Amino acid sequence: MAITNESIAAARKAGEAIGPCAVAARYRRSIAKIEVDFDNGVTLAVPVALIQGLGGASDADLKVIEISPTGWGLHFPKLDVDLYAPALFEGIYGSKVWMKQLASRAGSVRSDAKAASSRENGKKGGRPRKVRPEHEHV
Repeated sequence: MAITNESIAAARKAGEAIGPCAVAARYRRSIAKIEVDFDNGVTLAVPVALIQGLGGASDADLKVIEISPTGWGLHFPKLDVDLYAPALFEGIYGSKVWMKQLASRAGSVRSDAKAASSRENGKKGGRPRKVRPEHEHV
């Protein structure tokens, strides 16, 4: 099958639907984040601890980042970890199981602000009950 101008144009159009492409990536040790520059001008900085497979990695392992030719993949060769760059825009930093674990940890974080909020809600009778709309049937 020959590559034509039309097939190239179609491939580019399909790629635009996927999302922006990574054009640069680096590890910022001072803030413990991976920064990714995209072709739409956006730079995302994601904490290493949130990304599946990168937590606990050494600075030397995180420093080497390869970008796939399409710009949709980031590869950490020393760790054999791959990331789908467009997913970073959606806040997806790993598998469904990984993301579920992140969410459960986030909900269990204790802070002075959460404790104060809980005390205030308690003074008002506790958390308000969820009310189902009248049109919703169980």
